[in-house]
Amino acid sequence: MAQRDRGEPMRGARSAAFLLAQVGGHAAALFGEKLGALELTRPHAGVLRAIAARPGLSQQELATVLAIVPSRLVILVDQLEERGLVDRRDHPEDRRVYSLYLTPRGTQAMADIGQVARAHDQALCAALSAEEREQLVGLLERIADQQHLTPGVHPGFRQLAPGEHTKPATGGSKRGRPSKA
Repeated sequence: MAQRDRGEPMRGARSAAFLLAQVGGHAAALFGEKLGALELTRPHAGVLRAIAARPGLSQQELATVLAIVPSRLVILVDQLEERGLVDRRDHPEDRRVYSLYLTPRGTQAMADIGQVARAHDQALCAALSAEEREQLVGLLERIADQQHLTPGVHPGFRQLAPGEHTKPATGGSKRGRPSKA
């Protein structure tokens, strides 16, 4: 392994937990910067991804899947709806509930996010061979599974504070009823 020319590492810097946190924080920050070019935040991308994977979910179901406080999710969905990326539709069986769907613009945004994500993954793992990358992914999946992390859902949603990582909404949703589940 090539030693970086930055002096001796600090105590604990070679632990797996520290390195996972270090690389993870770095990767998340870089990905957030790249999403900025699309005028999206990481939470916006996560919400779009979840809706794309499960079209028709209610806001309450989506909040549960993402482990996010429902009031924070409403802000994110409002912002995505205002941009024409998400559509809230009345639930076919329960008038008190909205079902969430991507619009054609939302589907295009997902394609753009995918392109950014693939380039980000390539750049972040440039030091690894294809075989090493597959091995790393497999090991990280094992750790995530052992830690009971939801596949494809970033655990940071649980920690979103009011207004954190969201752009301010310019008013309520077009439908004017964002409190519906």
